[in-house]
Amino acid sequence: MDYKKTLNLPRTKFKMKANLTQKEPQFLKKWEKEDLYGQLEAAGSGKPVYMLHDGPPYANGHIHLGTAFNKVLKDIILKSKRMAGFHCPYIPGWDCHGLPIEHNVDKELGEKKKKIGKLAFRGACRKYARKWIKIQKADFKRLGVLGDWENPYLTINFSYETAIAREFNRFLMNGSVIRSKKPVYWCSSCVTALAEAEVEYYDHSSPSIFVKFRVEEDLSDVIPELAGKKVSVVIWTTTPWTLPANLAVAFHPDFSYAAVETGGEVLIMAEELVEQSFAEFGIDDYQVIATFSSAVLEKRTCRHPFMERKSLMVLANYVTLDTGTGCVHTAPGHGRDDYLTGLRYGLEPLSPVDNHGRFTDEAGPYSGLFITDANQVIIDDLSKNGSLIKHDTLSHSFPHCWRCKKPVNFRATEQWFISMEENDLRKKALAAIKEVTWTPKWGMERIYGMVETRPDWCLSRQRAWGVPLTVFYCRKCGEVANNDQVNERINELFTKEGADAWFSHEISDFLGADAKCAKCGSDEFEKEEDILDVWFDSGVSYAAVLEERNLPVPADLYLEGSDQHRGWFQSSLLASMGTRGIPPYKGVLTHGFVVDGHGKKMSKSIGNVIAPKEIIDQYGAEILRMWVAFEDYRDDIKISDEILKQLSDGYRKIRNTIRYFLGNLSDFDPAVNLVDFADLDELDRWALSQLEQLKRKVAKGYGDFEFHTVMHALHYFCTVTMSAFYLDIIKDRLYTSTPASRGRRSAQTVLYEILDALIRMMTPVLSFTMAEVWSYLPPDADREANPFVAGFAPFNDEYLQPDLEQRWERLLEIRSEVTRLLEHARREKIIGHSLEAEVWLAADGELSDFLKENWRQLETISIVSAMHQTHQAKAGSVECEIPGLSILVKPARGEKCERCWIRSETVGQDRSHPEICARCSRVMAEIVKG
Repeated sequence: MDYKKTLNLPRTKFKMKANLTQKEPQFLKKWEKEDLYGQLEAAGSGKPVYMLHDGPPYANGHIHLGTAFNKVLKDIILKSKRMAGFHCPYIPGWDCHGLPIEHNVDKELGEKKKKIGKLAFRGACRKYARKWIKIQKADFKRLGVLGDWENPYLTINFSYETAIAREFNRFLMNGSVIRSKKPVYWCSSCVTALAEAEVEYYDHSSPSIFVKFRVEEDLSDVIPELAGKKVSVVIWTTTPWTLPANLAVAFHPDFSYAAVETGGEVLIMAEELVEQSFAEFGIDDYQVIATFSSAVLEKRTCRHPFMERKSLMVLANYVTLDTGTGCVHTAPGHGRDDYLTGLRYGLEPLSPVDNHGRFTDEAGPYSGLFITDANQVIIDDLSKNGSLIKHDTLSHSFPHCWRCKKPVNFRATEQWFISMEENDLRKKALAAIKEVTWTPKWGMERIYGMVETRPDWCLSRQRAWGVPLTVFYCRKCGEVANNDQVNERINELFTKEGADAWFSHEISDFLGADAKCAKCGSDEFEKEEDILDVWFDSGVSYAAVLEERNLPVPADLYLEGSDQHRGWFQSSLLASMGTRGIPPYKGVLTHGFVVDGHGKKMSKSIGNVIAPKEIIDQYGAEILRMWVAFEDYRDDIKISDEILKQLSDGYRKIRNTIRYFLGNLSDFDPAVNLVDFADLDELDRWALSQLEQLKRKVAKGYGDFEFHTVMHALHYFCTVTMSAFYLDIIKDRLYTSTPASRGRRSAQTVLYEILDALIRMMTPVLSFTMAEVWSYLPPDADREANPFVAGFAPFNDEYLQPDLEQRWERLLEIRSEVTRLLEHARREKIIGHSLEAEVWLAADGELSDFLKENWRQLETISIVSAMHQTHQAKAGSVECEIPGLSILVKPARGEKCERCWIRSETVGQDRSHPEICARCSRVMAEIVKG
């Protein structure tokens, strides 16, 4: 007889091979057809809202792994929050203005750029942005990210451009916007001012020079030792090209300075740096003839080394003893600290450099030179006139443009700024930072330090593609002409025509035909042509998106890469604090950057870049989603072929476990076959206790954004707790019992409940797979249509069995010793499979009593053919690590049962079924009777 046909073997149509690359697009079509996101929105009605506000990626080029990581991370959070009982709208968005798009459109247009007008060029930029939005949208949807993809927010939408202008004018009207000539980062290649967030730092080689500034003024009244001496102050700089703009030399008010005589002249420098400086100069013969406080030098003058003017001696706290001489070359038009010092001493912010990085006529003999070319010319001139002491080169971190990657300079130009001090913006922002929840916690210190020291927010960009600074000002006196009526006209025209209205309409269309300057009465006005910093565009998204769509403000969470502490997080905070007085977010989560398996930054030149599409085409989006959840996002996130293969193996183990669950539930009807908790087998109640602990750990992990904790717990539960233990043990009960036996239905009840809970817990991460598994569950009329609208399985306190857990922990320790010795016997060729073994356990005292009380459970979990307890250890027994326990493993007596594979001396006793054991004979009798 073929006894295999009498076994309850697993049956399921759920395939072991996932075929993710083929199945995932089918699910995407299904979800779109069914309007899955709409279903989630409807299901969320009446629930508390959890608002994760999407930071807009830039609409320029294909998504990369960092962008994919970010979007999937957001999707995991939103799906987990929905399943935890929240209503979670998700409005994806795109940042569409700015320099990168403008540059690419320039390239596409070529010579045509010179022939088309500003409005036509802006139209080309708009078209370019929309093209990439369409491409990126498809890429994001392919990742399984659910959201309102039909109604995203775009910074080029007329309503959004109107909101940008409106928010800027709120700053303008409350007095926070100032126009000033002060130093800002300037890219001569891109011909525009840059924000702090648009500057990146790379190593750069610069000239390093020590220069003498001759003191022509007699200092003997305060330093008698200098009477009749030739005296110079020595400065050090790595930007010789800024020397034409020098107006002062700064000294620290608290440092002691020295007059050092050498070679017939006296050099002034910080006393503490004398030895170091002269070693640098290569001069051994020198003598300190006087030391003095810097206060005696304040407001004295020295001669500029090559320009026909004087340099004022000033005091400044930013002077350090780290490098140089303690005497700092100060050019108020080319440095932030220099500028502030200039304000204190009444010095103008001289900047003799034009927008393209060439010297103007104010630079004298260097007029027309590029500043980088002028470096060597200036050094040569200093050498000729005797002002140069030392020339070298220095490799150091230097600011570069985020777009063209070329070095930037700091130059004073007329720009529009949001003042950090007006209306106490800095003070309010710093206080708000402390009220926000930062994940990781170090994010608070990072952004706090940045806001604490940041300069005024430079809003002006000298480009064409963006929302203009909507300012009118009097041509004669400079008074701003905006008022509530003017701003309302701006809003009306922008709503109808977008920001293009600024460039297509006359000034009178905004100000009215009879407008007069409120200050001087003039009727001549200027319309600002600069555009706004794109960080302002995205920074006001809380107003343009959340407020406009009646969504909660502040948002519960902003989530982006850690670089956004100086970007979107900061611009959003300042924009909201400046006009609302509250931060735009309650919490901020940041993640690291994606790097290769060796921790190196991904770079095309290195050849270590992996595109999301490559991963999806090879493994499916599910593996990419799994990677996002398994990695600890707080650090840099590694990815490599090896990591992806490991994840793929892990996925297969989880899928195989789930397939086993499904296979053993093929004849299970939850409406009929569920066994009450009190009637479950003890091992099954232990499994539910394990599940209950897992549910709580996973819920906490999702709530704390500890997704790697969630995935590691789920993976361990599937592969170890279930596959390596529980499922292995109940296999005999599931396969060999009669189909409707209480023991089998008990195991099936637990399998059903565990599988249902696992699907729900895994859905936020393994969305495609769990949607597939959901369709293979035993039919249940009360079950939700899909796992996304189903919540997490509720907690069940009854399932927590601490006393049972404690007892089973001890049983598992004993089983571990049995398993260890079975493995040893297998290696020694004493047995093959564990069912070929017979085991004797010897113990006395309390341990012996424990074994007697739990003997049936221990027999079950040991998976051997026979097990005996004795008081005295048999010959050949091995003492275990558990005190008082000895174990002997021998080949089992009897023949192998052809049905259950156990070796038993009862095989052959039933003449009707001579090939099977007595237990199987009883089952066969029930089957025949059945």
